Amino acid sequence: MITIILNHQPYDGSDVTWNALRLAKELHNNQEKVHIFLMNDAVDLARDKMTKPEHYDHDLVTMLKELYRDGVHLQVCGSCNARCGILKNEPYFDDKVSSTMKILADWVMQSNKVITF
Repeated sequence: MITIILNHQPYDGSDVTWNALRLAKELHNNQEKVHIFLMNDAVDLARDKMTKPEHYDHDLVTMLKELYRDGVHLQVCGSCNARCGILKNEPYFDDKVSSTMKILADWVMQSNKVITF
């Protein structure tokens, strides 16, 4: 099991989030069990109201939804919903992904590798 923790605002002018999602996809395609946990400003990635800026090549929200649909485990910090991101208090695209630090701690303890972006 590999846990990937994202912290950055999705469209922050870098490719950090895009590269994390690409890595998650490759690992999943190689039959790895992948868990993604979003916290801090990365929680905006799990909000339908997050839209791709015109100048950006990739729709990161769509990429995340495809990974989730394809079986990548996704959890998003519940307390960060009201505290973080530019879309504070907007709902996540699926209520089932709202999570806790306990879940993240369990994932970290069970993982062979933990990667943060």
